[in-house]
Amino acid sequence: MADKKNILTYAGLKKLEDELQELKVVRRQEVAQKIKEAREQGDLSENAEYDAAKDEQRDIEARIDELEKILKNAEVVIEDEIDLERINIGCKVKVYDVEFDEEMEFSIVGSTEANSLQHKISNESPVGQALLGRKVGESVTVETQAGSIEYKVLEIQRVS
Repeated sequence: MADKKNILTYAGLKKLEDELQELKVVRRQEVAQKIKEAREQGDLSENAEYDAAKDEQRDIEARIDELEKILKNAEVVIEDEIDLERINIGCKVKVYDVEFDEEMEFSIVGSTEANSLQHKISNESPVGQALLGRKVGESVTVETQAGSIEYKVLEIQRVS
């Protein structure tokens, strides 16, 4: 089975590359030093510092492996080439929530970058899927677990 493509914005790609570099260069050395110091304390069978350092090392290696897989299958959205006539990945969208009478902004990103606290929604989420391909002025109804939500597209721009 082919690996799933990880759609990323350039900023998302840079963030993941920076995290990978930090883990490989800095964090690996820090944990290796902790393990070395714990070994020097003697009996490893009852050494909590050693166990904690080994757990941390395992977590770091797992994250490195995860990041390498994501980056290996990364497909970067070139923001300058995005058609701002229709909503696409890499767009910032301003919508009007009809029910709650409020404006909201979302950035449409790949699932790897999605972060609801930063208003970055995945193209695979119900809202993201419903908005993709829409134009300014169009309305869309999104079926969610909480019920139907109606949005009107007010503005489409590039993610800055």
